[in-house]
Amino acid sequence: MEKIRNFCIIAHIDHGKSTLADRLLEYTGTVTGKDLQAQVLDDMDLERERGITIKSHAIQMDYTYEGQKYTLNLIDTPGHVDFSYEVSRSIAACEGALLIVDATQGIQAQTISNLYLALENNLEIIPVLNKMDMPNAMPEEVKDQIVELIGCKREEIIEASGKTGLGVAEILQAIITRIPHPEGSPTQPLQALIFDSEFNSFRGIITYCRIINGRLKTGDLVKFVNTGKEYVADEIGVLRLRPEPRNELETGDVGYIISGIKTSSEVKVGDTITHVENPCDVAIDGFEEVKPMVFAGIYPIDAEDYEDLRASIEKLQLNDASLTFEPESSAALGFGFRCGFLGMLHMEIIQERLDREFDMNVITTVPNVMYIAHTTKGEVYEMHNPSDMPSANALDFIEEPFIRAQIITPADYIGPIMTLCLGKRGILINQQYHTGGRIEITYEMPLGEIVFDFYDKLKSITKGYASFDYYQIGYRKANLVKLDILLNGESVDALSALIHFDNAYAFGRRICEKLKELIPRQQFDIAVQAAIGAKVIARETIKAVRKDVTAKCYGGDISRKRKLLEKQKKGKKRMKQIGNVEVPQKAFLAVLKLD
Repeated sequence: MEKIRNFCIIAHIDHGKSTLADRLLEYTGTVTGKDLQAQVLDDMDLERERGITIKSHAIQMDYTYEGQKYTLNLIDTPGHVDFSYEVSRSIAACEGALLIVDATQGIQAQTISNLYLALENNLEIIPVLNKMDMPNAMPEEVKDQIVELIGCKREEIIEASGKTGLGVAEILQAIITRIPHPEGSPTQPLQALIFDSEFNSFRGIITYCRIINGRLKTGDLVKFVNTGKEYVADEIGVLRLRPEPRNELETGDVGYIISGIKTSSEVKVGDTITHVENPCDVAIDGFEEVKPMVFAGIYPIDAEDYEDLRASIEKLQLNDASLTFEPESSAALGFGFRCGFLGMLHMEIIQERLDREFDMNVITTVPNVMYIAHTTKGEVYEMHNPSDMPSANALDFIEEPFIRAQIITPADYIGPIMTLCLGKRGILINQQYHTGGRIEITYEMPLGEIVFDFYDKLKSITKGYASFDYYQIGYRKANLVKLDILLNGESVDALSALIHFDNAYAFGRRICEKLKELIPRQQFDIAVQAAIGAKVIARETIKAVRKDVTAKCYGGDISRKRKLLEKQKKGKKRMKQIGNVEVPQKAFLAVLKLD
């Protein structure tokens, strides 16, 4: 156990975690020859295309230091705020963390929030200054920022470059000398923490775990404490570049266990594995339950695919524990699921993975957040969907979730950022100037206002320099109304939204204009209306495609033309009564992209 070190890599998005992990694997000889490619741990096509890490990846390395052989378990983590749950799980399985800061960008918001996660779990922090080979690196300024943030000594900061391999030997030496070895007792009953899992169509569910106490052998009868189910450990092993079977896992090891589990609901991330004959007294404290930030409905395009969609989402949930879902139905779209995501990027990635990994074609409705409705009778319930809203005479008031947002930006962009936040009903809490002309602005704002496009707008007005992080601070009373979109008097519930009263008119106006462009013309007029309750606040008319019935009348009396036009008018009226309007998928997506 004295020769094991478990550590993870944390940083803001794009500060070079995966590239530095490549150098560590190359230096220790874990990955050689044709396996050596850029971002070797990012094994999803989606990660390679976008250049971001979506999943945490664990891998074991061997390294000899001063004649002693050490086993290092590395977990590379995502940097984007939408995947922070992956980071919290990786941190729970480690004793130390490499905190990587980009020498050209300095400390950004996600660096700070991931650092706090690590400090809460009492991890040993090793600060690393990456991208030292860049011509625009500012090592002295950024070192000041790191010292100010964690209070370490300047000489403890390791200068490195993921591209050239500078500083890799110093990092490995620091991991061995500074990070403590795992604590635990091999003689106590088995306690193993599940920190990830994935579905394999041949082997069933593969569970990744970290052994806290005791030891696990192949063929042992184990049980999962939360579900109480018992299994035989058919195969256990460690996570090298490819899984390597072993006969025994000891205290402090990070490895995998395959026991032929087929049902996804039987594996819970954060659960404890123990022996059936000699069980442990208490389960390990798992990590906190995930709090979804954005809710959207996912519906199959073909109603017959409903059960396949359920199976696909369950398998995806094994691999991404921050996805939550429950069944729901809609008048316009049939049966589907109400899914909770950690943010808009998370939602986009899940949609893309459903398409690529499970070949599922889905429609996603307008994302919204969870509100709390209070009725006049004193009842309180959650609203995930505008259709859950009680009638106007039964409703007392609605509470909406608020967040505290921290924006770190160069001081030049402070004006546009304040304009953006005020437009999103933000309340300025404080401003703090940091070294290097950077400023940290703290706002309190409604979560519902930032789920759409806040992050994208923030990036554009600050040329990508501002960084943004947020956490929920509870619910507050709000003046919200339900905005319905009507097509020929029929409400389309997939397009309706809960929106603040002050923004409802402008939003309704824009949606009607957008739908007018996107809905194909029929042979009758279509009225597109936005309404609050019975009051219509905006309207656009999609004009009919007119068939020229008078083309065959040339010359003669006007009454002949009029007779044909009257006949056409009756037909149009009849068509309008029985005709229905198809809303194309583009129209649903356009509502998400309203500027």
